[in-house]
Amino acid sequence: MTTPDQLASVRYLVDDVQEAIDFYTTHLGFTLRASAVPAFADVVRGPLRLLLSGPASSGARATPEPAVPGRNRIHLTVDDLDTEIDRLRTTGLTFHSDIVAGPGGRQILLLDPAGNLIELFQPASPPPATAPARS
Repeated sequence: MTTPDQLASVRYLVDDVQEAIDFYTTHLGFTLRASAVPAFADVVRGPLRLLLSGPASSGARATPEPAVPGRNRIHLTVDDLDTEIDRLRTTGLTFHSDIVAGPGGRQILLLDPAGNLIELFQPASPPPATAPARS
């Protein structure tokens, strides 16, 4: 089991490892840690370690049923969702959803080149602190 000071790792199956490296490092601020293109790459952003497994990797072996594709996703917190959307659209990326807002914040879904979901999330601003009442 990992300890609290270790990276949290998520494995994404991708069709083209180099294309996935380029996508995550260019558009989403990940840094390449290791690669064995065309089979595998290891990229990080903060405490998230994303393992990109191509068709030639052992990690790409079939997932036992009843796996439901497309429901799981990595969740990246951003300071300004609108600015991130504009930045990514200017690079030619398209989104898989519209912005969804709820009590916790706003989010939008992006697809990587292999169809894996990435949620960009801007937390709701905390309410302003109120001064204690004076008597």
